[in-house]
Amino acid sequence: MAHGSDLIPGNTVKYLKQHGPQQVLRFTTCGSADDGQATLLARLLSDSRVLFDDPLADTFEREQLLLNMVTGAATVDVAVILIDARKGILTQTRRHSFLVSLIGIKQIVLAVNKMDLVNFDQDTFDSIEAEYRDFAVQICLQDITAIPLSALDGDNMISRSERMPWYQGHTLTDYLETCEVDVSRGNDMSAADSPSGEADQFECHIVWMADQPMFVGRAYRLKIGAQLVNMNITALKHKLNVNTLEHVAATELALNEIAVCNISLDRPVAFEAYDSNREMGGFILIDRLTEQTVGVGMIHFALRRSQNIHQQHFDVDIAARAAQKGQSPVVLWFTGLSGAGKSTIANLVERQLFALGRHSYLLDGDNVRHGLNRDLDFTDADRVENIRRVSEVARLMIDSGLIVLTAFISPFRAERIRAKQTIGPDHFYEIYIDTPLAVAEQRDVKGLYKKARSGQLKNFTGIDSPYEIPIKPELVVSTESETPEQSAAQVIEFLKKEGII
Repeated sequence: MAHGSDLIPGNTVKYLKQHGPQQVLRFTTCGSADDGQATLLARLLSDSRVLFDDPLADTFEREQLLLNMVTGAATVDVAVILIDARKGILTQTRRHSFLVSLIGIKQIVLAVNKMDLVNFDQDTFDSIEAEYRDFAVQICLQDITAIPLSALDGDNMISRSERMPWYQGHTLTDYLETCEVDVSRGNDMSAADSPSGEADQFECHIVWMADQPMFVGRAYRLKIGAQLVNMNITALKHKLNVNTLEHVAATELALNEIAVCNISLDRPVAFEAYDSNREMGGFILIDRLTEQTVGVGMIHFALRRSQNIHQQHFDVDIAARAAQKGQSPVVLWFTGLSGAGKSTIANLVERQLFALGRHSYLLDGDNVRHGLNRDLDFTDADRVENIRRVSEVARLMIDSGLIVLTAFISPFRAERIRAKQTIGPDHFYEIYIDTPLAVAEQRDVKGLYKKARSGQLKNFTGIDSPYEIPIKPELVVSTESETPEQSAAQVIEFLKKEGII
């Protein structure tokens, strides 16, 4: 399973026997790799001869199945939640169940499997069922049928088990034959033609599916229906503790975690609340660098401010301000390790720009943290927010017609890409100050590397926090064998060549 996720339902299957081809019952199995999902499905397929693998189960990995469930491409009528009788209710059982409730599946089979390994003990089954029902009430799951099984031996799968005479309820196939089919399945698609409205900011649930955490302020792509837009997480309101169902404060979301978030898009999209329309209320999140799916979400509602705040246009714009100053407003984004020489080189470049009569401003990482960003630490989440704020300030400054120089480590590619998106690709020049870690550490003008090596300084880039080298910067300046003056001259020559000065 991709990303090592334990969250993803295992298989989506069609059941035709009593329902007929016009009313296909679809169910999904949820559970860990050793709960017996494959054995259960194999037993049903071989013994009943009335089950057919949904092509989705053969075509996509498990996370793709969840994406289809959430976005409405495959409506599921029943969730079969498998539990190993030896282990009982686990954290992931609660997580799967909450997700099933979130997605909107109403009919639940609590399949207590491997009863043969607990000697078909009724007390074990009763205890698991009671504990699960107590939890299910809290997440609004009501239609629950608990069945003790041994999928390996076929007990209570097709016919009632002689080894569990104390159980007189449905077998699994009996249950599936009597389940209700969602005959309104096709309504989602027709409803998608007339969404409730358009908006660019929403409150939603997000289920995170990637190894790399989700950070507030980081930019992603969002696909909802046929619409693909840029988006970012503007607030992580709380994440869910699936064991206690309490709301937990957080600044990031890890693999398999679920949270309520506010999101902002770069343009309005047509939508419906997920409860009303899965097709137009469910979305997927895509990493901008890898193009991999990293999460799924369900829209609750549009934020009121998305309708009440509008862009105000003025007569004096960026072109007029640039013409007044006789220059091309751009952002020169200096990035590199601590000690690479970013601030020193940027300062020398600005001195030469000033001498040439250019209007400029230098935003320095340390200086900004004394004011605008003094509330931020150096965690990955705070680094993301640090660069987001600087990007917005730089955007306002180039709108005033200035040449803006920024000297920030900005270690993550995703944030530099977002800065380029915020500022505009025509006004953004990424300048990589290329200095080997050993050289930067040898310089150690501020003594930071020494503190990081001794453990006094945590989350230090290059030591215990990564630096992601730019892939295609506009300019690479190597400082290992150059003086700062030579490096600055190289930048000035580049600006002349680009027609900026």
